[in-house]
Amino acid sequence: MKRLFLLLCIVSQAVFSQSAEDLFATANEQYKLEKYEEAIDSYQKIQDLGVSSSELYFNLGNCYYKLNKVAPSIYNYEKALILNPLNEDAQNNLIFAKRLTIDNIKELPKSVFQKLDESFIKKLSYNEWALVSVILSVLGSLFFLLFYFAYTPSRKRLFFVTSILSFLLLITSSALTYKEYMYTKNNIEAIVFAQQTEIKNAPTLNSESIFTLHEGTKVKVLDTVDNWKKIRIADGKIGWIVSEELKVLRIF
Repeated sequence: MKRLFLLLCIVSQAVFSQSAEDLFATANEQYKLEKYEEAIDSYQKIQDLGVSSSELYFNLGNCYYKLNKVAPSIYNYEKALILNPLNEDAQNNLIFAKRLTIDNIKELPKSVFQKLDESFIKKLSYNEWALVSVILSVLGSLFFLLFYFAYTPSRKRLFFVTSILSFLLLITSSALTYKEYMYTKNNIEAIVFAQQTEIKNAPTLNSESIFTLHEGTKVKVLDTVDNWKKIRIADGKIGWIVSEELKVLRIF
């Protein structure tokens, strides 16, 4: 009975994988034929199967960009970069998509540590940092075994030093993995989908409007009260927006 259940699981997994691959191939062909709406439907069917990847969101972003839909294109390029920060195509296309936005928001100056964090640490996702940690743990263990079985003093010193270095790097990469995981989990960002929206100074409709945002603008979500979200934009301004007027960028 257990064998039959295991066989059914393997077969169902194979069918599921094949259907997602077929849908992806179909969607790519529809995109080539400039049938962008149909391609979007096919890509979304893949999402309905519970499959997600940087390439999938990148292709969705391309479809929406071709249809001049600013917010959905930026949203999907951003999600592609969450899954793979090194996706250069998504990075480049996101730049073009942002040129279609109306809001011109200047970012606050960044410290040296923030610049270092963006230019190095955030180049890898927490999954990729975790993979680095696994590789370093294997290397550290291997060098320690070589040290243990080596006979000549010079080789023992070499393998000992490299094993210690590997374990030190392992500790560092593990800390970075945890840091990036917590950042991704707690740093909630969103894209404004409303064509134009008034940002309020309180989570009520009759409160004062303090500034205006347009579709495609990226914001950070700070808090949620009923049907309102407290947001901060790149220049530091804070206000409240109706939840339905934005879409949260989350993988969790």
